[in-house]
Amino acid sequence: MEKDLKQALKKGMQRRSFVKNSAVAAGGIILSPFAANASGYFSSVDDTIKIALVGCGGRGTGATVQALSTKENVKLVAMADAFKDRLDKSYENILAQETYDATAKVDVKDETKFIGFEAYKEAIDMADVVILATPPGFRPIHFEYAVEQGKHIFMEKPVATDVPGIRKVLAAAEKAKQKKLNVVVGLQRHYQTSYRELMDRIHNGEIGDIVSAQAYWDGAGVWVREREEGQTEMEYQMRNWYYFNWLCGDHITEQHVHNIDVINWAKNAYPVKAQGMGGREVRNGKEFGEIFDHHFVEFEYADGTILSSQCRHIKGCMNRVSEAIQGTKGRATTQGGTIITDLKGKTIWKHRGKNDPNPYQQEHDELFAAIAAGEYKFADAENGAKSTMTSLLGRMATYSGQEITWDDAMKSDLSLMPATFAWDANPPIMPDQDGFYPVAIPGVTKVL
Repeated sequence: MEKDLKQALKKGMQRRSFVKNSAVAAGGIILSPFAANASGYFSSVDDTIKIALVGCGGRGTGATVQALSTKENVKLVAMADAFKDRLDKSYENILAQETYDATAKVDVKDETKFIGFEAYKEAIDMADVVILATPPGFRPIHFEYAVEQGKHIFMEKPVATDVPGIRKVLAAAEKAKQKKLNVVVGLQRHYQTSYRELMDRIHNGEIGDIVSAQAYWDGAGVWVREREEGQTEMEYQMRNWYYFNWLCGDHITEQHVHNIDVINWAKNAYPVKAQGMGGREVRNGKEFGEIFDHHFVEFEYADGTILSSQCRHIKGCMNRVSEAIQGTKGRATTQGGTIITDLKGKTIWKHRGKNDPNPYQQEHDELFAAIAAGEYKFADAENGAKSTMTSLLGRMATYSGQEITWDDAMKSDLSLMPATFAWDANPPIMPDQDGFYPVAIPGVTKVL
């Protein structure tokens, strides 16, 4: 998102070294030069790792800046986006960074700037590593193609917006494992020092057995892009992509997936069912497409643990982005710090890192260090798909007002994607004569 890019520019994208452990200690696989070259790996850090960016918005630009800010021998060789103006702006921002030598790190020519719905194929074909950062509805298609072409992958969360997309990502994830392709998903808390330390303590039993949890992404909302004269409906929706489920998945998926994923991580499990409520209380204008402005979901795990999950896009309300976990021996929270207390509220551990690496940068540092060393270490796609699926399960529950089981949801063949990708084609959802879009009605809307 644009906020990520602005923060990256402000902080100067600090570069950090990644300490390479042995294959045995790290659980990785070091390939021989012959095997490395045959599998798309690199037998020497002297090899240039070629990068392609697919999706040139703020998050794609920021991810590329982070990739080029690693200490590895990397070079951006291709870019792809549906819109030329977005690609051009991204290219200018990438060239303007001071954390690397752009003359050495950026080798994108006019003929390697690809525009349109099929542009991703040409960009991916040129690279060793691909950055997938389009609106998430396209992620399953792009991920599947990148795996087929044998590329290492960084892809932003969420990884799909409907269940058929989840199944596509899971199938491609298995192929990526077979090919030993490193895949990192932008659920960056997995690369954040405070969360890593917290999860080690939870998994080592410091709070006992988890009995309940809460997850929050409550805020005022995000940008809106107004309709411009001459736009087709397809172009308008893709420009204002956050408000259409086929592109975004609703904010329970696009943003709140981070917090939901943290609880799944703590549990080492995924919910078996969900029920909840939601709607459009404030952000109900035509510019907000079809998504809700609030969701509240109770997710239940197989052992009976309940995750109470809430996300909101309404100004003037309580803002909170955090998680809380209760156990039989203590509690953990990420609100106001990363803290573990006993059952009486006494702090027994608090993360005190003052110079922790930026997790957005760390995920790239570790990915590219592994690739340069010829190691297979990262297989994030399966968890990325299942945590995304958890958010979709929640959306299905709030849209329908029904209790939805994981198993029933995973059988869904309801695709949200267009039948045809073309600027003059109709998207899956169309406005009425007054410009308003149909919105889910709990108790009426069918999701299965």
